[in-house]
Amino acid sequence: MALADIDKTVQVSATEELTDAPASPRSAPTTTWGKFLKKIELKSSNSERLSNEDLDPVPWERRTWRWYNLALYWISDAFAPGGWRAAASLMQIGLSWRWSLFNIALANILIAIVITLNAHPGARYHVCFPVFSRVPFGFYFSYVMVFMRMITGIFWYGIQTYTGAECVRSLLFAIWPSFRTLPNHLPKSANIETNFMISWFIYFLLCVPVHLIRVENTRWYFMFKCCLVPICGFAIMGWVVQAADSLPGESLFAQGNTVHGSAFTWAFMSALYSNMGGGSTYATNASDYSRYTRKEYSILFQLIALPFSNVLMAVMGVVGAAGTLKVYGTILWDPLLLIDHWTSRGGRAAAAFCAIAFIVAQIGQNISANSIAAANDLNAIFPKYINIRRGQIIAALLGAWALTPWNILTSATAFLSFMSGYSIWLSSIAGILFSDYWLVHKLKYDVRELYNTNGIYRYNKWGFNWRAVVAFTCGWVPLLPGFIHSINPNIYVIEGMVRLYYLGFFYGFFCASLVYWALCYFFPQEETYVVEAVLPPGKPSDEEEIIDGFGSDVVGSDYGVEKKA
Repeated sequence: MALADIDKTVQVSATEELTDAPASPRSAPTTTWGKFLKKIELKSSNSERLSNEDLDPVPWERRTWRWYNLALYWISDAFAPGGWRAAASLMQIGLSWRWSLFNIALANILIAIVITLNAHPGARYHVCFPVFSRVPFGFYFSYVMVFMRMITGIFWYGIQTYTGAECVRSLLFAIWPSFRTLPNHLPKSANIETNFMISWFIYFLLCVPVHLIRVENTRWYFMFKCCLVPICGFAIMGWVVQAADSLPGESLFAQGNTVHGSAFTWAFMSALYSNMGGGSTYATNASDYSRYTRKEYSILFQLIALPFSNVLMAVMGVVGAAGTLKVYGTILWDPLLLIDHWTSRGGRAAAAFCAIAFIVAQIGQNISANSIAAANDLNAIFPKYINIRRGQIIAALLGAWALTPWNILTSATAFLSFMSGYSIWLSSIAGILFSDYWLVHKLKYDVRELYNTNGIYRYNKWGFNWRAVVAFTCGWVPLLPGFIHSINPNIYVIEGMVRLYYLGFFYGFFCASLVYWALCYFFPQEETYVVEAVLPPGKPSDEEEIIDGFGSDVVGSDYGVEKKA
């Protein structure tokens, strides 16, 4: 047997041994709370490794995603009401429609590169973000990063639920016009009316069954969404163009930039940061989906699908807004407000179809961007009791109900601004993940040690990597003054710090990644550097050989297994 075969056998056996290790026996609980915890304890949980079935490396039979599944995932994510409105805020700060679309395209190209780079650990080692973040941050300090991302996911789940409820309300408007004038029985202090609360509850009920789908099977939902929603988008755009073609009036396309010189430059950079910041969550949770792929090269198709789909949806929004300026005399950036104007019998039927498509779109976007990420984080924090399915339900309950997003959107604008600027932390996390994987450890991890509480990635008795702590601090602290000013403009901050905040994602990502690389170069933790990557088992076969390298696509497992002669 060749040396490569021996190494492979050791890797597979060690991984399987860690996965199947039985938990140590304990006495039966006597309290009610103890009995409840015993009842909900996951059968696959392992207290010694702090893991369970959903946290372990994805086995071969569950790696069902192909390159087109990832491409359709990003296309389906873009086709949502939020994507339609993408250019609105840019034009409101003074950019023309051309510069707005260019800004959106540039932001999505750049964030697609970051997402693809940070998706590779998942495609190669088939682990999620909470697991592979243990390498740069340390086994226990990584939980701080996991908690921060979990808060982000739960919060934005609630905000996206608000948009989903608007989609349901538009559907009910189209089916029952009297729903528009439904009497309100809630007090004004509730910040929500009866008809919207009904829509909210219906939308939440529609989400629950989708949360129960296993992650590897959500590809079918995204495929269905990708077939349905673009039809709706093109239909709305086609109707607007046809309706506005013969009407006189000012065209939105004739409007140029309303800011010039340095004001234009910093407005452009602010918009670029905002658009890239919206993808900062994806920059950290990219491996949560890429872990289900069989081929490493599958993640490369994100580089095309992500910017293309987002720009296309933004173009639809610009064309739609330009048409509504002529048709209705006002600019309607929200497609839901647009279809709410279709009140004829045929118009209501079309509005109902579009509303259904947007409901499907919003559910998919909320799952892909928020609930699965938060569920993976809850899974890592409570591996004994929470798997991805339970985590999604908990995240949905907390985000949609406990946070009361309708109050946040109507009265807690400062808190909303705070969460919108949360990317100053996520960009630093993404930069450290990139630096550790590509520059420091050069793609070589030991997957067994990722689950070893006393292993090489613990770094010290406290379980944190001080290099990552310093780099993370350098990545976000200088952005704090500008961040505070964005929350409360009445607080004076020098212009230079405000402009640095406009470069927030770039500064946070590159500063954190370079500082981390420099500290690891001058103060290396030698035991964390492995000679060869230790990978989880691939496709079962008699004789396999691991080939080190990016994007290997040969017979065998997805990280480069080749049939020997």
